[in-house]
Amino acid sequence: MPENDLLYEVKNHVGYITINREKFRNSISTRAVDLFMEYLDQAETDAAVRVICITGAGEKAFCSGADLGGAMGGAGTGRNQAFQKYADLLKRLAGYPKPTVARVNGYCLAGGTGFMLACDIVIAKDNSKFGTPEVNVGLFPMMIGALIFRNVLRKKAMEMVLLGEKLTARRAMEMGLITRAVPPAEFDETVSQVLESLAAKSPIGMKIGKNAFYAMQDMAFDDALDYLSQKLGEVAATEDAAEGITAFIEKRKPIFKGK
Repeated sequence: MPENDLLYEVKNHVGYITINREKFRNSISTRAVDLFMEYLDQAETDAAVRVICITGAGEKAFCSGADLGGAMGGAGTGRNQAFQKYADLLKRLAGYPKPTVARVNGYCLAGGTGFMLACDIVIAKDNSKFGTPEVNVGLFPMMIGALIFRNVLRKKAMEMVLLGEKLTARRAMEMGLITRAVPPAEFDETVSQVLESLAAKSPIGMKIGKNAFYAMQDMAFDDALDYLSQKLGEVAATEDAAEGITAFIEKRKPIFKGK
């Protein structure tokens, strides 16, 4: 293979995962899905990685969805296995114990919407375009629907998936699909500031907190409160929490060790 469909590097406590299929508008291949899972596993066990940043190569597309010319668009058992791999990746990413940021540098369509919504924070260029165009080719945005309906009001979600139209970044932000829409000139600086801020937080505190929020999202209200109360006690007992409180009293920046 002349080049990897996915790139991974660690820099300043950030694990960067880049979809590296620029000439195909960063469509996702089954090879990329396999590498995605591999890199997420690698980053989870690497103490040097405190944050994950997902983006696409080049300046035109974050991810345009599945590679319809490959296994994702094929037929039979191979296609169904590819679909299940993608579903497994969304589950892995949505429940990931370290904070995740989607750096949306261009078109984010179809399956790319799943990667974006599975992340905790989404920062996009304000000239990016979003949408679920599957309906226009006789398909339907199935797996990503689980994420769309957890981020967008039902009527807005149905309008998006049924019409299959492209949305502006401003519209996507109004709907709750993205966190921030940033002018291109400010984009990289904004992403860097967010990543730097996340990397400075307590790794163990964010891990316990993220896992707790993911676990309680479908609980009954009373059960969720009881569960979160227990988890707060777990966080408060960490060395990082003691360091954070001490640093606050001493009016200095805390030095978190993830313990």
